[in-house]
Amino acid sequence: MADKKSSSKLGGIVSAVVGVIAVAAFVLYQLGIIDLGMEEGADGPRDGGGASAPSGDLSVEQARTMLDELRVEAENDPPGYDRAMFPHWTSNVQDGCSTRQVVLMRSGENVETDDDCKPVSGSWYSDYDGETFTDAQDIDIDHMVPLKEGWRSGAHAWSTEERERFANDLESSPQLWAVSASSNRSKSDSDPAEWMPPLESSHCEYAAAWIEVKHVWELSVDPDEESALRAVLDGC
Repeated sequence: MADKKSSSKLGGIVSAVVGVIAVAAFVLYQLGIIDLGMEEGADGPRDGGGASAPSGDLSVEQARTMLDELRVEAENDPPGYDRAMFPHWTSNVQDGCSTRQVVLMRSGENVETDDDCKPVSGSWYSDYDGETFTDAQDIDIDHMVPLKEGWRSGAHAWSTEERERFANDLESSPQLWAVSASSNRSKSDSDPAEWMPPLESSHCEYAAAWIEVKHVWELSVDPDEESALRAVLDGC
């Protein structure tokens, strides 16, 4: 009986201590002294999260498996392509912010925005070339799989609504990347057989992200593109 009473008393003390710690932690959180990670609701944080993209962090084997599942066929580039057929930077997609603004907020460090969601301070690391920028005007939002490449790989058969979802994909695949304007414009609409990021250490992540986007959106790869992707994965 004594042991049971001692155990019960000890349990009560432990519960009381845990309760005190929980209350103290909450008070410190309310005062802004500590971060309990409680502010990232379904809409995400309003200041920068430091993640360059919603990467699936695929392993090499996972990327190979996805690549094996893609259709390999010659590109089909029917006439009529126009970027306007892929409405992008949709406004008010999250907490009143546009797609571009959301990517800038989630991809930067210490990003502060004005009442219109426009970044007024922060820093952005460009995974493509390893450069860091402190002016959002120096940053482009790159479509991992360019819109024209998507068109050639199957998106020409989609509805405008589906093309808009592809062009503004914030969640289902690592499609949108905040990178230096110079690297984005150098890439243009090239696939990995024609262009890879200048920063060689990013090639494995880039190839895996490219494969994941094409897999999620059920787009095809052409033979040269497939060979280039396999070559990159073989070196990872």
